[in-house]
Amino acid sequence: VIMSKEAKMMDIFSAELKTVTPSPIHTFSEAVDHVPNILKLTIGEPDFNVPEHIKQAAVAAISSDDSHYSVSAGTLALRQAASQFLKRHYDLNYRATTDILITIGATEALYVVLASILDENDEIPTPAYPVYAQMTRINGGQPVLIDVSDDDFVLTPEKLKQTIATHHHIKAIIINNPSNPTGITYSETQIKALVSVLKDTNILIISDEIYSELTYNGQHESIARYLPEQTVVINGVSKAYAMTGYRIGVLAGPTLLINEFNKVHSFIIMTPSNPAMAAAKVAFSSQESLVSTAKMKQDYQHRRDYLVKALKQLEFECIVPNGAFYVFAKVPDDFIQDDVAFANDLVDKVQLAVVAGSGFGPGGAGYIRVSYAAAMSKLEEAVARLTCYAGIIRK
Repeated sequence: VIMSKEAKMMDIFSAELKTVTPSPIHTFSEAVDHVPNILKLTIGEPDFNVPEHIKQAAVAAISSDDSHYSVSAGTLALRQAASQFLKRHYDLNYRATTDILITIGATEALYVVLASILDENDEIPTPAYPVYAQMTRINGGQPVLIDVSDDDFVLTPEKLKQTIATHHHIKAIIINNPSNPTGITYSETQIKALVSVLKDTNILIISDEIYSELTYNGQHESIARYLPEQTVVINGVSKAYAMTGYRIGVLAGPTLLINEFNKVHSFIIMTPSNPAMAAAKVAFSSQESLVSTAKMKQDYQHRRDYLVKALKQLEFECIVPNGAFYVFAKVPDDFIQDDVAFANDLVDKVQLAVVAGSGFGPGGAGYIRVSYAAAMSKLEEAVARLTCYAGIIRK
């Protein structure tokens, strides 16, 4: 067989990249786009528009010709706003000048950390956002996936101890709080139990808190409060302020670590976008932002309550999520048990798209993730279609 030049060029790619698969969330979501009358509850993106006062900050930056390079760490004004936000909301102490980087979304913050530290293993409680494992592989690490489905999707200190004892080269643990895809949150007691295990190690804690402002009952608890010298916090404006397209994240941590991360960060992106940073500054610092986020959260909670009740009536098992905007539901026993096949069958029979749980790693098989970042009218239509599906299967 004579290989084409294009096929031969495939040999240039790294061994690490060959272990990486595309995001199952986006792959499936894009694959069903062509289906007539498709209703998608797949992507984790707020359906709200960016609040007007935040948009106007970006417009003002453009109008004033704020079009030149900033510093790679991000404008000092935004870092100050992020520092004050983290202190005011979560009692975290980070100096704007030395402890904070502004990144291209939370995703780049995660990449910077992993690219900086990895040549060995990385610990990930699963089900988890698929980016964690694939980004670990891209950067030459081997993810250690910890199935926490038997513990109500919460990483226990016992399971953490066991994992550390059996894997001797772990450099980092990623904790997503609130969690995508399950919506679980960690209490102060649960966090302190993990801290008691981690404090005597040199394992870096990567705390992905991008959904922190979307915690429904009680206060969001950051593990960085209890082990700041060993933790880096990832946050941003995408979820709480419906600013996914602005691509502004925050990476905060101890000065010595941030200095090293900035080496990678500065070579990857040079500097974030000035108008986006101007808008993010307002998002983090204005009273109007508190009001708009509170309204969004109220709507999300209403949608969550409706969706959980409806799913349970259709015999899906699910824990009521306390954060983010997803329900992670177990497929009923009388439906197709292969979650990927079930998701495809939903599309075929009733044109409803949700994400198969197995794409989120061990513990996700047999589940689906349903995003309620959608208007109530869409959720009601989704429930109607799911009810129709149940009628077809159970007739």
